[in-house]
Amino acid sequence: MKLKGVVALVTGSNRGIGMAFVKGLMARGAKKIYVAARDASSLSALVNANPRVIQPLTLDITDQTQVANAAREAGDVTLLINNAGANSNTALIAIDGLDNARTEMETNYFGTLSMCRAFAPVLKNNGGGTVVNVLSILSLVNLPASGSYSVSKAAAYSMNQGVRAELSSQKIKVIGVMPGAVDTDMAKGFEGPKEKPLDVADAALNAVEDDLEDVYPGEMAQAVSLGLAEDAKAVEKEFSAYIPA
Repeated sequence: MKLKGVVALVTGSNRGIGMAFVKGLMARGAKKIYVAARDASSLSALVNANPRVIQPLTLDITDQTQVANAAREAGDVTLLINNAGANSNTALIAIDGLDNARTEMETNYFGTLSMCRAFAPVLKNNGGGTVVNVLSILSLVNLPASGSYSVSKAAAYSMNQGVRAELSSQKIKVIGVMPGAVDTDMAKGFEGPKEKPLDVADAALNAVEDDLEDVYPGEMAQAVSLGLAEDAKAVEKEFSAYIPA
């Protein structure tokens, strides 16, 4: 897919990687970009930057009514970027209750799946297109300090494969993006090296244009991916050292 002239929708556009996607699409000549967030007022700066290209949408991806409304309103989309997510940075056992885990699963798995389901007919009706699902390198290995987030992203990774298989006959490409830590509000407590949101977005957009299915932006993600291919158990043991206090 060439991005010049594309009509795209980006969820979670109001900050971080989502905002970087919007900027990257504008730089590559997108015709129209639907920018989506739970609070549409948080999108005003993006819209004001180029109101002829950028169209705001109020969208909570865990709300089925809002998802359906978005699919009707953005019926000309050929590129769907599922970026919205949730991360509570909490463990699986060493926490009271399951509320955080349920929120992450509802957003990262069920919410992303709902968007894929709602927009698959839109893309098909428009002759095909591309879905980009922003996952995480933690889709492939669990970080106990963010255990429930890792589980939700693992579910989304498997979903990505299944959706890719189902939609392949409809000229719809499905891409999984697995970055390591990214310098956003979601990872503000992480003290290690972080990728720049623009670098992650650029890597994903390059994958769209280069017809790739999986992309690992940044040195950390690439190193973990290589390590998993060589000795998955060793990588698991390394990550298991990061247990919550």
